[in-house]
Amino acid sequence: MAASKKAVLGPLVGAVDQGTSSTRFLVFNSKTAELLSHHQVEIKQEFPREGWVEQDPKEILHSVYECIEKTCEKLGQLNIDISNIKAIGVSNQRETTVVWDKITGEPLYNAVVWLDLRTQSTVESLSKRIPGNNNFVKSKTGLPLSTYFSAVKLRWLLDNVRKVQKAVEEKRALFGTIDSWLIWSLTGGVNGGVHCTDVTNASRTMLFNIHSLEWDKQLCEFFGIPMEILPNVRSSSEIYGLMKAGALEGVPISGCLGDQSAALVGQMCFQIGQAKNTYGTGCFLLCNTGHKCVFSDHGLLTTVAYKLGRDKPVYYALEGSVAIAGAVIRWLRDNLGIIKTSEEIEKLAKEVGTSYGCYFVPAFSGLYAPYWEPSARGIICGLTQFTNKCHIAFAALEAVCFQTREILDAMNRDCGIPLSHLQVDGGMTSNKILMQLQADILYIPVVKPSMPETTALGAAMAAGAAEGVGVWSLEPEDLSAVTMERFEPQINAEESEIRYSTWKKAVMKSMGWVTTQSPESIP
Repeated sequence: MAASKKAVLGPLVGAVDQGTSSTRFLVFNSKTAELLSHHQVEIKQEFPREGWVEQDPKEILHSVYECIEKTCEKLGQLNIDISNIKAIGVSNQRETTVVWDKITGEPLYNAVVWLDLRTQSTVESLSKRIPGNNNFVKSKTGLPLSTYFSAVKLRWLLDNVRKVQKAVEEKRALFGTIDSWLIWSLTGGVNGGVHCTDVTNASRTMLFNIHSLEWDKQLCEFFGIPMEILPNVRSSSEIYGLMKAGALEGVPISGCLGDQSAALVGQMCFQIGQAKNTYGTGCFLLCNTGHKCVFSDHGLLTTVAYKLGRDKPVYYALEGSVAIAGAVIRWLRDNLGIIKTSEEIEKLAKEVGTSYGCYFVPAFSGLYAPYWEPSARGIICGLTQFTNKCHIAFAALEAVCFQTREILDAMNRDCGIPLSHLQVDGGMTSNKILMQLQADILYIPVVKPSMPETTALGAAMAAGAAEGVGVWSLEPEDLSAVTMERFEPQINAEESEIRYSTWKKAVMKSMGWVTTQSPESIP
């Protein structure tokens, strides 16, 4: 067997990619950025009530250990020595909120997922307390007051979960987004686990001042959050601690980025004006704005893009967030049963090649950017007797593309520099029909790297480049060239515009469905 002589050149870096619907562990060659092996585990989502989305933090942690062990076994089968793994990076679903007990290490409640809507009334009562002429929350955080961000989820837990209240009173509670929960657990947990987060994740909590790069006393007082439960904020690339168990015990964890920032790094968008769109459970378009915060007048968020080292400068991004992208495919699979696997949607859409006038607005969790309209709900409209499941499948894919177009339009208005092409990544980009549709609807080329795991790659780059690890160079001349696949627009601009304006009409119809008084939204 030739494989037994396989020599691996250069040190390796591992990356935990903990997303909303799955966990993965991937191992890269730090010299070539080649993906050597990986393992993936799907994560359960629980919907205890209408609009609620939860996950079990212990299941998430267990999935990370499982993915690490299985990937190490696969490397063994390839005769690759796992002692070559010199660092581990973590990338994670953002805003998802965990509170745990630092004495027992047990979560005090399920993780409240970013998509969750239970905090709608919390948001409404808080927004009444923000003076109209001084939205200090937005000017300090770059974020609109929304159910999306961690502070309101944490406020809900403090108001509604006795175990959380008691732990806070007894000084046993720790709060974190998924990265903090994982790093604390992996670096020892109750036995000296490191309680930290990085600037990108902190910037999504609504408690973090994105100018001073620290937790903000005024914001914590406004939300009623005790500062002692918050993690220490670090840069996205430094040694936080060492793995304390499993096959990779002793390996430093030295990279941490919220998944969308990780994809920006993995796509090498280090220049001002470079942008990427990630198609995961949601859809997230980030544009690098350099060292300055650009505030949006068109419904985009201002967020921390990355800070690749303790003494390195911080970079900011404008972000357009779409709540439901891949989740609409999962919904067609799990709730409607019109497909058995996510991959089947491409086959159905291909059969018809058009939605035949059917439009799908998947506002399952309200609408995020550019509308920030929590009262919206999903609708499928334009149905006739002719409409079948293939048309609905096609309309679902189109919905992802139309939502991206709305964000790109907002970004062009804020930055004034239209993108010449769109760099894309994420699980859904393997769907060729989706990519072609995206090029048609944006009317610019869509460019996809041949290795779509850019989120994990970004976390690996941050980990490998950290001081004290130093196995990955982020100098432009050292970054390996990535092979790309291009999708050129194939329809005429006029047809693209007609479809887009009909979509916008459908979006208007999806708004205003839910009022807080309506019985189905009262817990």
